[in-house]
This record gives sequence, C-alpha cells and structure tokens, in this order.
Amino acid sequence: MAEPNDPKSGANGASATAETDPRQELDALKARAEKAEKERDEYLDLAQRTKADFENYQKRYQRELANERRFAQTPLAGDLLPALDNLERALAAAKQAGDNGALVQGVALVQSQLLDTLRRHGVTRIEATGKPFDPNLHQAVMQQPTAEAAPGTVVSVLEPGYMIHDRVLRPARVVVSTAPAAG
Repeated sequence: MAEPNDPKSGANGASATAETDPRQELDALKARAEKAEKERDEYLDLAQRTKADFENYQKRYQRELANERRFAQTPLAGDLLPALDNLERALAAAKQAGDNGALVQGVALVQSQLLDTLRRHGVTRIEATGKPFDPNLHQAVMQQPTAEAAPGTVVSVLEPGYMIHDRVLRPARVVVSTAPAAG
C-alpha cells in the first residue's frame, strides 16, 4: 500500500500501477474468454462425435436386429431338412417299386407342403445338376469321368442343398465331372 506522502500516489492514495490494472484485467479476461471458447469448441466437437457414434450404433443395432429376425428360423429349418430328405427317399423308393397308391400321394403332399412352408420363410433348394461346381454352394463327394459334361460340372446330386435367403443352410452334396481318361 502506498504512503500518503508518496509522490507516486494520487489524490485518493491509489498507486500509478492502478492505471495499468484495467489493461491487464482486460488481457486476462480476453485470455479467459479464448480459453473458454476453445473448451467450448472441444466440448461441442466431442458432443457431435458422440452423437454421430450413437446414431451409428443405433443404425448398426437396427441392421443386426433385422438380420437376426430374418435368419431366426435357421435352426428349425436345418432340423427339418433330414425329415424332408427322408420324405424324398420314401417317394423315390415308392416310384422305383411302381407304387402310386394313396400312401405315396399322401407322402408327396406332405413333402410339397413342407417345401412350400420352407419357401415362404426364405428357404429354397439349391439347383445344382448341370451347373458348374461352386464350393460355396456344393460339397463334392465324388468325381466322375464323363464326356457328356464339361469338367467341373455337377453331374448328379446325392443330397440336395438349401439356402435361407442369401446364406447357405446346407450345401448340396454332389458328384462332379472330370475329363474322361485318355484311352
């Protein structure tokens, strides 16, 4: 504190440095304002990124939920395929025996109903005979030399394959042609 007789003191006893205090105070306020603006911008950026991340999370969750619903019946469909195969074998055996009675027609009707039900739920049979071998759709069980088909072509289906929407539920078990032996 300045003495009353100090030549640097003004009439009310304030020092000469008091005149510079408003400038320093203004500079300090400007610095605080700049710091606050910088923090505000950082928090705004963080909030915007968090909002975008959350929106992306919601979209991803909705896609995953829709996908889960779309393929929810996969285990049931997979479990029904062996029964469908047995119906097909029964019909083939009846046809080979020349039987066309009511029982055979009933089995054929059950098989048809089962296929229609599976089709309504997105399960379709993989058409393989005469198509090029595709390891994503077919499981090669045997190779057969033949001149009737190009090498790498499915010549017969041992067990039909099925798709559920755009995924393979079960690959078709097939016999694939090879070039005939030179003889």
